[in-house]
Amino acid sequence: MTERIIRGDSCVAEGAAFLAQAEPRFAAALEQTGQLPLRLRADGFAELLSSIISQQVSVASARAIWGRMEAAGMTDAGRVAQASEDDLRACGLSRQKIRYSLALASADINYGALRDLASDAVIARLIEVPGIGRWTAEVYAMFSLGRTDVFAPGDLALQEAARLLFDLDARPSERDFRAMSCAWAPWRAVAARLLWAYYAKAKDREGIAR
Repeated sequence: MTERIIRGDSCVAEGAAFLAQAEPRFAAALEQTGQLPLRLRADGFAELLSSIISQQVSVASARAIWGRMEAAGMTDAGRVAQASEDDLRACGLSRQKIRYSLALASADINYGALRDLASDAVIARLIEVPGIGRWTAEVYAMFSLGRTDVFAPGDLALQEAARLLFDLDARPSERDFRAMSCAWAPWRAVAARLLWAYYAKAKDREGIAR
């Protein structure tokens, strides 16, 4: 695996400088956003389980459920695999998320080995698991593994940010956005950080609803 890894703020700053040089609209966006966030997270089972729990619920609800999972000691694969559906339901998981959580616990993913795989291979391995879609896998590669050149073109906030920044008639489709992002290699993960930050600024300024 020869892809670069984002390890600190200096890496994000390097990517931002590259993007500003390559695309004047990114340079303009950076003037509004300022320094981009690092956004690195831990990797492993708990991070993916947390992503599953967070799907289609509010941030407050996800935090409450995760707190109950932590209190019950069910944040590692072994404990979740041994849990009954009643145990997981008591923590607040829906029937579908119970199924997804048990599938992840039994998927036998070698999280350490993922660090050495190419990003495409990481994403392909993760989306084999029920409940983990491409967006979740791409975000994991970007922020838990620190990959510099992964993008999430299906993200609605990124699409809306691109529509605004590039003065598009409509949000780009996932397919078109993925093609568009190729021009930002090898720093597409930093482009994502920039577009998310730009979206947040625009949302505050213009009252945009996601």
